Amino acid sequence: MERRNWLTRMHEDEAGHATSAAGALIAGAGAVVLGIGAANDTGWLAVAGGIIAGVGLVAWELLRHVAIDQKLMGRLDRLER
Repeated sequence: MERRNWLTRMHEDEAGHATSAAGALIAGAGAVVLGIGAANDTGWLAVAGGIIAGVGLVAWELLRHVAIDQKLMGRLDRLER
């Protein structure tokens, strides 16, 4: 039972933001593809990398907002009542 409580605390804590890392990894991969496409003068690869990087940045912000900001604002709202 103690292990389950520990896992629940770790998941809901603001100290570790592993959920939003997925979007950052997608953006990083897109930036690498963009760089490779630009270095090789491959237009379609550079464009695809830019699109992937942009989608990754939007996903990172969305995941961060859902995983961290909404829970934090919910706690603050409960404190105000």
